[in-house]
Amino acid sequence: MSSLNETEAMDAAAATGELTHLDSQGLPRMVDVSAKAETLREAEAEAVLWVGAAVMSKIRSGDTPKGNIFETARIAGIMGAKRTSDLIPLCHPLRLTHASVDMEVLDDRIVIRSKVKTCGNTGVEMEALTAASITGLTLYDMLKALSKEMRLDGLRLLAKSGGRSGQYRAKE
Repeated sequence: MSSLNETEAMDAAAATGELTHLDSQGLPRMVDVSAKAETLREAEAEAVLWVGAAVMSKIRSGDTPKGNIFETARIAGIMGAKRTSDLIPLCHPLRLTHASVDMEVLDDRIVIRSKVKTCGNTGVEMEALTAASITGLTLYDMLKALSKEMRLDGLRLLAKSGGRSGQYRAKE
């Protein structure tokens, strides 16, 4: 199948909601994005690490076994965004122009939000989701000596923009 026909087939599949990571025989493939326009693409994701009140008390007092958990987790999340294509087999390697991670500390949980940008021909949703999840996993690792009852959940795409599919914002 030529690149032009493959691109046309992908466009038709995307328009009908079919999976574009499968070829005509159902085999996995990396989607050909070479015909897509380069545009500013942004994505935001969120995850929640439920730690409980006792662990949160230790966090607030600075009594954590592995030091500054937040800055270590932030760097890990940004590194995760940059390495997404190494972790998820069919993701394209992207030149990210921005990646950030913020954490909101509440009574019994830490809400993690990531933002990623690129100027390219494919979106950064997977990079934003990876950043949020790696941040949460790093926090878990740094706090696991305090509790095995923690849980990381609520991983979701909050918003995306750019590209042919346009804007998306999650419902509250």
